[in-house]
Amino acid sequence: MTNTSETTTVEMKWSDINWKLVNRAVFRLQKRIYKASLNGDTKTVRKLQKLLVKSKSAKLLAVRKVTQDNRGKNIPGMDGIAKIAQKIQLDGKAKPIRRIEIPQSSKQEKRPLGIPIMEDLAKQVLAKIALEPEWEAKFEANFYGFRPGRSAKDAIAAIYSDIKRRSYYVLDAEIEKCFDQINHRRLLDKLNTYPAMRRQIKVWLKAGVIEKDVFYKTENGTAKGGVISPLLANIALHGMEEALQEVFSQKYTTYEIQPNINFNPPLFHRYADNFVILHESKKVIEECQEIINDYLENIGLKLKDSTTRVAHTLGDGKVQTGFDYLGFNIRQYPVKDINSATDGNGKKLGFKTLIKPAKEAIKRHTRVLKHTIRLYRNAPQEKLIEMLTPKIREWCNYYDSVVSSRVFAKMDNILFHQLLRWGYYRGPTQGKKHIVNKYWGVDKGKGWKFITPDGKVLRNHKDTPIKRAIRLQEKKSLFDEDWVYWR
Repeated sequence: MTNTSETTTVEMKWSDINWKLVNRAVFRLQKRIYKASLNGDTKTVRKLQKLLVKSKSAKLLAVRKVTQDNRGKNIPGMDGIAKIAQKIQLDGKAKPIRRIEIPQSSKQEKRPLGIPIMEDLAKQVLAKIALEPEWEAKFEANFYGFRPGRSAKDAIAAIYSDIKRRSYYVLDAEIEKCFDQINHRRLLDKLNTYPAMRRQIKVWLKAGVIEKDVFYKTENGTAKGGVISPLLANIALHGMEEALQEVFSQKYTTYEIQPNINFNPPLFHRYADNFVILHESKKVIEECQEIINDYLENIGLKLKDSTTRVAHTLGDGKVQTGFDYLGFNIRQYPVKDINSATDGNGKKLGFKTLIKPAKEAIKRHTRVLKHTIRLYRNAPQEKLIEMLTPKIREWCNYYDSVVSSRVFAKMDNILFHQLLRWGYYRGPTQGKKHIVNKYWGVDKGKGWKFITPDGKVLRNHKDTPIKRAIRLQEKKSLFDEDWVYWR
């Protein structure tokens, strides 16, 4: 006799699945894992993780995340998807990852990108669903990359909050080949998970890669492109801030800053393999670099010399003034009292902290716009608008929480002249007035816009309102179910 539950699973239509119930069932278990991890109850964490990876809801959600939720991936028919959802399990098996080299923006070198097969991707999502809430309860507060509910904007908001009333020396650093060089044994030891999960993670780490049809073993690192790789990298790097705090405790006193006052420990902020350390003393910053180097060496990593530097937020005349981080330029400017920031007692500080899009980010976005316009110079105006709009929206949304108004206006001016050249290309014998009247018009009282005769409008950069991001509370997590806070 055929098992009823199995028959139901096989005959279930993908379109009939109640995804609201699926998500609710998965989150309910994740929330319990998070709370058990917060309480240090490892036994309950492991029990719930095993239950979660075997649940039908988690398997369905894992498959959905690598199919419907990820546009651009090659996906089989719906029958194939349903079959994958039925059979995925953490069985200690994995196939080699196909690796390609992708260029890095604004850099000459390339980064390897791994492309796992769909079934392995779904298994990785399944493992991530179980591991992530455990580690969200453990992770240090001040790192933001590849974490639910956190973003680059949150990292920048935290840095602004820390420096708006004080100037600092800054160690601006990048970890070299972070995904490629992490020591497997150290990572697995830190992961400290149950045997079946450990075996599966180890198999993924050792699965090897296929590059240009040649198989290579992987002795170190996590495959960049794997769904679980960012989480594993975060686990490997967890503890960097703690390593600094062990050396610089609140009781430490220093005479390099001011005599006989309690020492303020360095401030640490990390996003993926990029981080900054802030302190009033250059000597402390240099010591921090030594501590971090020792920490990274223990897990098979090191700082990237070419992109690691010491700066000062206001300028000391000896090192670089201000620094670029995650595409933002962060700097303090001397100003008159009327424009000055104040300390907690209302005293004028004589400077103001401004965070703006970095010059290199502006150049990169300009190149993207020019390339798109050139690529679609023979396309209808409507098609060009369709291709430019998401690029403008994405870029502006990334920078809408900092001082971007002037930059947005500058980008609109650059875009106008590039679109004008597009118009000249299409009508080389026509004058500027004719081109402007043909392709620009007034959009329902919203001003002069690049617009089609039937009213399709190109979004301007300056259409994006600026709204200051608020610093996240350090201990908040999406798994704490505080929906009022996360709304």
